[in-house]
Amino acid sequence: MLTPTPRLRSVAGFGLRLKRALVRDISKPRSPSLPPHLLTTDPEDILGDPDIQLVVEVMGGETPAAAYIRRAVSQGKHVVTANKEVMAKHGPELISLAADKKVNLLFEAAVGGGIPIIGPLTKDLLANEISSIHAIINGTTNYILTRMAGEGISFSEALKEAQELGYAEADPTNDVEGIDAAYKLAVLASMAFHTRVHADDVYREGISRLEAKDFLYARELGYAIKLLAIGRGGGDSVQLRVHPTLVPQDHMLAKVDGVFNAVEVEGDLIGRVLFHGRGAGREPTSSAVLGDVVEVARRIRSGSEPAPTLELEASRTVLPMSGLTSKYYLRLNVADTPGVLAQIAGIFGDLNISIASVLQKDVDPATQTAEIVVTTHPASEEAMQRSLALIEGLGAVRRINNMVRIEDWPVT
Repeated sequence: MLTPTPRLRSVAGFGLRLKRALVRDISKPRSPSLPPHLLTTDPEDILGDPDIQLVVEVMGGETPAAAYIRRAVSQGKHVVTANKEVMAKHGPELISLAADKKVNLLFEAAVGGGIPIIGPLTKDLLANEISSIHAIINGTTNYILTRMAGEGISFSEALKEAQELGYAEADPTNDVEGIDAAYKLAVLASMAFHTRVHADDVYREGISRLEAKDFLYARELGYAIKLLAIGRGGGDSVQLRVHPTLVPQDHMLAKVDGVFNAVEVEGDLIGRVLFHGRGAGREPTSSAVLGDVVEVARRIRSGSEPAPTLELEASRTVLPMSGLTSKYYLRLNVADTPGVLAQIAGIFGDLNISIASVLQKDVDPATQTAEIVVTTHPASEEAMQRSLALIEGLGAVRRINNMVRIEDWPVT
């Protein structure tokens, strides 16, 4: 069996030994290498071994990982996982099962890589009534948006660059369509709002519709564009959404660039606190996983029972997106003729949407079209969606190029 470094033995309080590692291909080269006798392709060698006290799951995906975690916990084994999909879809059930079996289920690495956020939400910030989460929790999309904003390149160019650098997968769907961020928000919201949240409860939009012009106009209006994961809790309800968002340039989240992640939590006692750091990669994930391993080892060493789990209520209602109130950014291509803006303003007025600003850009004499950018004062999502359908039907509107929500923070 493989023993850990002296430092890990020291902080854990006693020796840890790696007994088995489940892999798909034993012959595949690994760094660092493992002795062949530790490798197995049979999960029974781990799940069926009564001498193994702690299982670390870093295989990813829902199947078969969820079943392996459930079985390990059911058999009284402690589990450390980095699996955001499993925790987003099965987290409350597995947490409850772990409590019944009196074993630890720790998952710091499931959100934010090396950023410590699950621990603070479940321990350090417990005295707070958390009102909101605003998070950049996907390094791939943040890298793409940073490149589009800084270099004026297209989405496809930035994505190709991210793939060449290893930041994006060959199939980037989970990242660029907001699926990964939605999984992570579901986990964060469960912990922050003490409620049962499933991945399907999170509204999401991806970043593929964004164009270089949107970043140019956003900057002119005083904003950056980020893929934000936003959770708000109040009373007996929560609202959860992932989508591109205009963020004021002077806000800290607007300055989080590249593959870095950040999570802003607002509580009634702490106010706003920002957790910032590397959100992905082997080293940050290893930091979080090993931190959980050491924590479990210390509890085993001391003979203490697992820390009490959070009471996750099922009574909070997840509000639909139609109930959102937000400011909006709208970019349209229209005929360069008099009266177009008046028609758009008329539709907005009929739906109680107030215009905050209008920019006219890129008049094209050849096609006799112009691009206009409209921002609104706070309006309901339902009214905005109805207005978009009506505006699209105007003969003078050639195309609705984009609609992006604007997130403003109250001055404190």
